[in-house]
This record gives sequence, C-alpha cells and structure tokens, in this order.
Amino acid sequence: MKNNRENKDKLSLIGSISLGTGVMIGAGIFVLMGQIAELVGDLFPIAFIAGAIVVGFSSYSYVKFSNAFPSSGGVVKFLSKSYGPGTTTGVFSLLMYVSMVVSESLVAGTFGAYTLRLFPESYAGYASTLGVGLIVVAYIVNILGNKVIGVTATFTAIIKVVGIAILAIAGLAISGFADITGNYIPENTETLPQGFAFVAALALSILAYKGFTTITNQGGDIKNPHKNLGRSIIISILICTLIYVALALAVAGGLSIPEVIAAKDYALAAAARPVFGEWGSWFTIGIAIIATVSGVIASVFSSSRLLAMLSNMKQVPSLKGMGNFKNPALIFTVSLAILLTALFNLTRIASIGAIFYLIMDIAIHWGLFRHLRKEVEFQPIIPLIAIILDIGVLTAFIYIKYLNDPLVLIVAAIGIILILLAERLFMISHTDSEGNMPMGMDDNKPAKEKM
Repeated sequence: MKNNRENKDKLSLIGSISLGTGVMIGAGIFVLMGQIAELVGDLFPIAFIAGAIVVGFSSYSYVKFSNAFPSSGGVVKFLSKSYGPGTTTGVFSLLMYVSMVVSESLVAGTFGAYTLRLFPESYAGYASTLGVGLIVVAYIVNILGNKVIGVTATFTAIIKVVGIAILAIAGLAISGFADITGNYIPENTETLPQGFAFVAALALSILAYKGFTTITNQGGDIKNPHKNLGRSIIISILICTLIYVALALAVAGGLSIPEVIAAKDYALAAAARPVFGEWGSWFTIGIAIIATVSGVIASVFSSSRLLAMLSNMKQVPSLKGMGNFKNPALIFTVSLAILLTALFNLTRIASIGAIFYLIMDIAIHWGLFRHLRKEVEFQPIIPLIAIILDIGVLTAFIYIKYLNDPLVLIVAAIGIILILLAERLFMISHTDSEGNMPMGMDDNKPAKEKM
C-alpha cells in the first residue's frame, strides 16, 4: 500500500516532460536570439538546429547516467560516480553551479531589458538595476518556502511555454519563411575562415537547451526513473527545438538582421511589433517578464540547493558556520548573482556561462567514457563525438571572444583558476596521509579520490 501511494505522488513521464520543457524554454531565449544573430547574421535560425544536434549527442551521456543512476543529485551524482570524491568532482560541480548562477544573472538582466521597453528611453541604463531587484525578490520568495515556489513555478511555466509557442507559430504563419542565405557578414569576423563564426555561435545556442540537465535531478521524483528520465530528456529537447526554430524563423521574417542586432537585448519584442502591431509587442514583453521572473525564482532555488548539496557532501567547505543565517547557500548564491548582474552586460554574462557549461559538459562525457564502461552499458563512440563537438565549439567561441571581447576570457580564466585552487586547498585540508576523505557520499564511508 505504501509503495502504491508513493508511486501515485511521483511524476509521470508527461509530468516530467512538462517540467523539463518549462525549464528549458526559459527566459534565455528572449536575449540569445539577438546575440546569435550578431555572430552569424541571417543563418541564426539554422544555428538553433545545429545547436540541437550538438545537444543531442551531449544528451546521450546524461540519458545513460540517468538510466543507470537515477538520483536527485543529477550532475553532481554523475561526476562523483565518474571521478570519485575529491578535487575533480568538486571543480566540475562548482563549474556547473557557477554556470547556473550565471544563468540567473542572464535571466535577471533580460528581465531588466524587456521591462524597460515599458518606459521612456531615458531609463535605458537601469536594466541591471531592475535585474538586481528581481534577484532580491527571488530571494524573498525562496525564503517563504517550497510551497510558494512550487505554485509559482507551475503556473508561470504554463503561461511561458504557451506564450512562446503562440509567438512562434503565429509569427511564422503571418511573416512566412525568411530567406536564410547567410549573406550577412558579422562585424569583426571578416578575416575568419568561412563558417568559423557559425561554429562559435553554437556555444550560445547550446545555452538555450542546457536546461535539460535539470531533468536529471528528478531521479527520486519520477515513476520508473531508469527508463522515463532518459525519455523525458530526449522528448523535451525535441519539443524545444521545434519551438526555437519556429521562433527564430518568425523573428527573421519580421526584422532585418541589422534590426535584430540593434535590438539584441529585446529582439523578440522588437520583432513582434511589425508582425502583430503594438499589442503584439506588449504581449511579448508580458511573456518575457513572466518568464524571467519565474526563471530567476526557480534558478535561485535549484542552484542554492546544488551548493547546499555540495556542502553536505563535503565537496566544498561547510556553510553552517556562516554566522547565524538560516540559509547560507541561498544567501551566497543570491550575492554572487547580484554581483554578476551589476558588473557585466548580457552578452558577457551569456559568454561566461557558455564557457563554464561546455567545460563541465566535456567532463561528463569523459567520465562516462573513461571510468564507467564496466558499470554502464553505452556506445563509446557517441560520448567521444560529443567531446569533439564540444571542444570544436568551445575553441571557436574562445577565439571569437579573443578577437572581439577578451575581457570575457580573462574573467572566465580567473574564475576557473580560483575554483581550482580553492577546491584543491580544501581537499588537502581534510585528506589524511593515506588519501582517505570522509566525504558524506551515499555509503557515508571514507573514499579515495580517483586520479
């Protein structure tokens, strides 16, 4: 009887897909469209298809991990299974954590950019201020508890997904299919090999899909997790691909490429005006505000939970000693998000997040290929292809940023070095002479770090 009752409370496959799609079709799409167009011109709808192909190969490792080790630990569980407790797992887990906080900042900044469309242009410089304000609101909502978060997440996810789908389908029906010939040559990329900027742009299109990794956290909450987690990931990616490509084609049909780039921080609102009129623009801004508010609330919740989990697993220092604060992981997460939102514009925030995510993604594939052949049944060639694709995209993106915005690379490098040094010092401080680390893993026994 107890098992039947517990099973009734768990997510069905459709429920998991609904939640996963709601997270994936996030606020990032409202700003990434213009950033990708800035790199590849009128090929930006194709970039979303190519990004989906790369993510398709990447998702294979997550599907195999989820089917073999379903857990609410998600990516952290996968890393610990691959590399054991220690510096390697800690570093890549923190890269995942920071990439999630960067996503919060991106979404908060997007909220500011779209909300300012409701005010005169004289207020244009206040986007980051509005973004910081939204993060503070998200902190207050998270303090109120899981029930409030659950209700707001479910309600806003439905509005967000339906609203974006309406924009995509109606925009495509009214504007027709755009001419995607690749004639536009983005600024500062004329000397690059043909197609190089397109490969680099995939780093940003991949960000639009990275929300699928959160589905891996449903392992303890879904029926038949060994099968349904993988199915949920694949179906969610397919749904998002259809909506993103339709939306990109609608934008391309409504605006010229210079217009998309000029309005890159609020491209969807700008594209809605010529297609749907003033009401269409208002509708898009409304959907963007709902999507960004819900996105920041959910992201603050999930990223702070990840940090708390890492602390409990002793992969990072204990957060319990941070004064008398009730939820130190939440406070730290919100503080970091506010700092990023205040210091960097949307393009730089997205770029830093893409670099961190791709590095972590490579570690997931390599962990499966190198360490888990005896525990997980999989085709080795697919993780290798995913690694090659990730490295190719990351290399092209780094080179583009080296030419156009080296500050992004400096900030990303400093962040990675600080994470590596801090994690290594922390591991050394609680490892005995035999290399044993009492890590609070599943078996609660001391373990040795894999080298």
